[in-house]
Amino acid sequence: MGNASSIEPTKTIFLDIDGKKEKIMFSRHCGTRDIHDLIAHAAGVSRYAEISLKDSTGAFVSLNPTMPINTQSSPYKVTSKEPSPTTESSNGDGEVFTQVLSQVASQFNNQFSKEGVFKVEEIKTDIATRLSALERKMELEGLKAVEIEKCKRDISDIKDQIWNAQKKFVDFNRLSNETQADRPVYVGNTVDHFYSSLSDERKISLKRDVPSYPKYTLSQETIEYLKQPTFDIWHWEPNEMLSLLEHMFHELGLVAEFNINPITLKRFFLCVQENYRNNPFHNFRHCFCVTQMMYGMIHLCHLWEVMTREDLGILMTACVCHDLDHPGYNNTYQINARTELAIRYNDISPLENHHCAVAFKILSNPECNIFANVDKDTFKRIRAGITMLILATDMARHGEIMDNFKMKLEPEFDYKNKDSLDTLKMVLIKCCDISNEVRPMEVSEPWVDCLLEEYFNQSDREKMEGLPVAPFMDRDKVTKPTAQIGFIKFVLIPMFETVAKLFPVIDSTMVEPLRIARDRYEDMKEKNSMPPPPSQSNKKKTVTEK
Repeated sequence: MGNASSIEPTKTIFLDIDGKKEKIMFSRHCGTRDIHDLIAHAAGVSRYAEISLKDSTGAFVSLNPTMPINTQSSPYKVTSKEPSPTTESSNGDGEVFTQVLSQVASQFNNQFSKEGVFKVEEIKTDIATRLSALERKMELEGLKAVEIEKCKRDISDIKDQIWNAQKKFVDFNRLSNETQADRPVYVGNTVDHFYSSLSDERKISLKRDVPSYPKYTLSQETIEYLKQPTFDIWHWEPNEMLSLLEHMFHELGLVAEFNINPITLKRFFLCVQENYRNNPFHNFRHCFCVTQMMYGMIHLCHLWEVMTREDLGILMTACVCHDLDHPGYNNTYQINARTELAIRYNDISPLENHHCAVAFKILSNPECNIFANVDKDTFKRIRAGITMLILATDMARHGEIMDNFKMKLEPEFDYKNKDSLDTLKMVLIKCCDISNEVRPMEVSEPWVDCLLEEYFNQSDREKMEGLPVAPFMDRDKVTKPTAQIGFIKFVLIPMFETVAKLFPVIDSTMVEPLRIARDRYEDMKEKNSMPPPPSQSNKKKTVTEK
């Protein structure tokens, strides 16, 4: 409930206009201007006149709807003053208009501010919030696209694993980019895609463009660790390995030496990565492993003191490319199965020739050619050097190369002789290619498992196709210790000991770990060959019989 005044329809005010008693009545909802005009009319003056009210005590009374109610015995005295003609003509209408406009604006703002229509700050905040949400949404959409691509690759890998599991051996030789130039080979009435895919005629192209992997900032600890033979290659993702390869080329001064565009270097490594297959052993991680060991040997032996920077670039690039597009089946299989590669290269190092061909197909792409800015003579030397080193990784040539190297050491190695230096470079890449046992056991042993898996895949296929099977690849005959002991004793230790004659530091950092690995596998073999201890039931039976 309200008070009486809240329901009073009108208000009565008594006036004294020049001694004449008047009264006015108005609604409490009237405006100040309405009351002003009403009093002016009662006083007989212009609506533009200035009007003031005074009570019986002589105090001014505010001219508005809320003015106090008086009585007939105590009227408000009205004083009016007409404006001068000039003021009325020039400013009167303007002042009135200004007053009316102010009142309208005031009422307008009061009315609508209550309804919240013109809350500018709130609108600004709302717009900013919406923009932030929109930006976040766009960012999330971009991340979703990246995740979708990753999922597609993962699904593709899972499909390959299921396919390989169904066949009971891993066939890593199916290429998605098979071209019509690959001659189909038939086994029975069906096309054997293994043979058909092994061709270096397929187009080498870069599927991703830079920047496809983020810029990694390497700590000083990582930079120093990267130079060590003990470097653990299992802790690094593919994109991180790409960045580490970039760092090696920059740190050795190869980018400056060959005037390589950094973007071209990124594209080169991306294209190389894409042309390594997902084999258990001969994959991109093996490529990185070999290249990192060469980088470590360069620093360990201070090779820049006996070789030119061009030679170092040839060594590093040959390591990066040395197993490109490896099918996961060795030269013996290629030759016995009479594959496309064996036919193409006349049974002479078919895989190594294929690796070289793929490497220079990548370099023939202007977007990936890291040697685009060297002159023709320099490129000719680089091509010859890389080809020589990749072909030297064929283990069929191991004895020939090592015998030649031993001859070069007597009576003294001549670093200025090109033939001697080439032989040294071939031995160095061979050391790096088969150097896993130089690393700590926790790094080297997983590589043995990967290699045996690849060997077993090949021997399973050879048995299925009626081809000769090497004993060291047969899952029914070989074990981890037997696979490694002979290789370490008769291949690795003699080779590294020979290199140590030129660089004595290798004896403690590389030969000694090999001796430790040999002893470890011999202990493992001995434990595996020991008969199992008799069970408790057998012991009781023996006692009873006695």
